[in-house]
Amino acid sequence: MNAMHAVRETAAAPIPALLEAVPDLVGDAPAALAWAAKVGRAAPKPGAGDTVGLWRLLADVAALDVGVARVLEPHLDALAILDQAGIAPEELGAGAASTWGVYAAESAGTVLRARREGGRWLLDGEKPWCSLARDVSHALVTARLDDGTRGLFAVELRVPGVTPHSGPWAARGLSWIVSAPVAFDGVRAAPVGLPGWYLERPGFAWGGLGVAACWYGGAVGVARALLRGEPPRSRDPLTLAHLGAVDTALHAASAALTSAAELVDDPAVPASSLPLLAARTRSVVVRAAEEVLSRTGHALGPAPLVLDADHARRVADLELYLRQHHAERDDAALGAMILDGGGEPW
Repeated sequence: MNAMHAVRETAAAPIPALLEAVPDLVGDAPAALAWAAKVGRAAPKPGAGDTVGLWRLLADVAALDVGVARVLEPHLDALAILDQAGIAPEELGAGAASTWGVYAAESAGTVLRARREGGRWLLDGEKPWCSLARDVSHALVTARLDDGTRGLFAVELRVPGVTPHSGPWAARGLSWIVSAPVAFDGVRAAPVGLPGWYLERPGFAWGGLGVAACWYGGAVGVARALLRGEPPRSRDPLTLAHLGAVDTALHAASAALTSAAELVDDPAVPASSLPLLAARTRSVVVRAAEEVLSRTGHALGPAPLVLDADHARRVADLELYLRQHHAERDDAALGAMILDGGGEPW
């Protein structure tokens, strides 16, 4: 916490004032997206010298409300991707008030394809897991090309041929951040980078760490419930033990994110080392967040989950958001990276 907070004071001046609006945005997707567009004009870009300021911003928002951070993070990620590609949103017909999603997930049975026709790129098919597609104005989407490679495309969502589904979405956490399929039928799109560029660029790892910063901030918000307990209980030895363990976990996560941010901003660090850095850091953060959820529940019992609406929402939101980490599958991927890298990693 403290490691990231110390650097956060250097971020752009408008940010603290914008953070004051977060509590009023909960549950209101259009308002949260309009707010995200404002933040996007002031937020640092990853890899540009103040990555720790960017991640501190995401963590600060998530500590106030995980759902609002879930709205902000992909919008900022899309702006960063366009910046890395050397494309201004205005070149794509997107104005200052435009809002963005990033839709790169794939699943069996749903395929989005891109085809050339008369000098234009058109999208056909379905894309799964498209968060807030009914509310954002634009998105960056990955689509399969005729040769089997994957390309990245910018597309306007408020045009004929785009059909966002309303569900299924039975989630209790992030209940207002609907992530459902979107159907595309001959929708015009603009290529962003060459085929494969989206996954191969160094910024792909940075984006995953921006999500981890939100996990960390969400865990901070949950952990603060331990500081609001009744005085007699706050000195209970078991509660103190949970508080100490939570502080240790959050400190480790903060230190890992701060160190990663410094490496992302260091031009001497080879891009080839960033996927391993991102995988390690995300694992540190997700474990810290899961420990915070567990120990806070053990220390406080059921009362705040049934009597404190804000705390109950934070817990449910964070539990769902953490599932963007693929648990043991991501651990296995990290293990493979370590073995493939050779030598002794520790």
